[in-house]
Amino acid sequence: MDKNALRAWLRLSMTEGVGNDAARKLLACFGSPQAVFEQTEAALQQVVTPAQVQALRNVPNELAVQCVRTEQWLMHQPDTHSHALWTLGDPHYPQALLQLADPPLMIYVAGQTRRTLGNAVAVVGSRNPTPQGEQTAEQFGEALCASGLCVVSGLALGVDGGAHKGALRGGTTKAHWHTVAVVGTGLDRVYPRQHQTLAAQIALNGLLISEYHLGAAPLAHHFPKRNRIIAALGLGTLVVEAALKSGSLITAQMALELNREVLAIPGSIHATQSHGCHALIRQGAKLVQNAQDVLEELQLAPQQQVSLFAEAMKVGEEAGSSNNLHPLLTHMGFDPVSLDALQARCGLDTAGLQAQLLTLELDGAVGRLPGGLFQRLIRA
Repeated sequence: MDKNALRAWLRLSMTEGVGNDAARKLLACFGSPQAVFEQTEAALQQVVTPAQVQALRNVPNELAVQCVRTEQWLMHQPDTHSHALWTLGDPHYPQALLQLADPPLMIYVAGQTRRTLGNAVAVVGSRNPTPQGEQTAEQFGEALCASGLCVVSGLALGVDGGAHKGALRGGTTKAHWHTVAVVGTGLDRVYPRQHQTLAAQIALNGLLISEYHLGAAPLAHHFPKRNRIIAALGLGTLVVEAALKSGSLITAQMALELNREVLAIPGSIHATQSHGCHALIRQGAKLVQNAQDVLEELQLAPQQQVSLFAEAMKVGEEAGSSNNLHPLLTHMGFDPVSLDALQARCGLDTAGLQAQLLTLELDGAVGRLPGGLFQRLIRA
């Protein structure tokens, strides 16, 4: 793309009051952004409203700055991955996004741009999951990617991050992306900052995508909007943990509107992070216990027969039959439990129980939840 074409695409996308839908109509009628800006007002009024015509006649204030910023970003090609800008009609533009009512006019991408999406599944969930929930996201991400699926998520803390990390461990193919992170900021920044390293790792074997211009801040309204891209890229959306009012349920609803499958992992009735999943299951979402359930629901022939939870239960049974399992873990079960309830089960005094819980927590066998609850963790 030459500078004039880039400037025209940026100008069209930055023009206030002209959204993706109106921009698509203009492109369908006139062929290119440059051609749009060469039209008379009368010609433009045949396609869009008078207010939008007037907006198109004005040059956005930040256009010059954005042009320079984007040109520099595209010129800077790291040794490990690539930067690119894909517009509607570009052969690299993901076809799945065209099923959206308002596909992005252009998307910024960073990563392995020569690879493709392949079959993909979106994995979403709470930013504040239980310790077991985050671990579950990692396990499913690894198993699904090992089975040949690309894992799509949003780079957020919690379930998103866990799913990306697991996928990076499980991926082996060099033809498709192991994981795709759809972000709510410009690609010249990483949000949240804690995921700087993770974002760099994703670029090595996957792709980072944003419809927001370089320099865009993590504004609250960006994230619900970007969820439609997550939903569109996946053949289905798997919800690991989600409260009743959460962005993950918005993504699930968007998946339904796109005729995608919705799947959910059940959890403890005592964990608010599971209530959204339970609501989805009551409404007809597929109840998922292992990665094989996902593959079957998506009607994909797995490259490997993977059942994380079956393996985890097998490990748990083996550990329970040996002398290596701490007795307190048997009393805990796998649901969140309070100190008082656990004390009633095991009969230890408070000081002794707290000491043992601390030891198990430091060993990674127990997680501490808000509200004074504890939960046994399944080791990966």
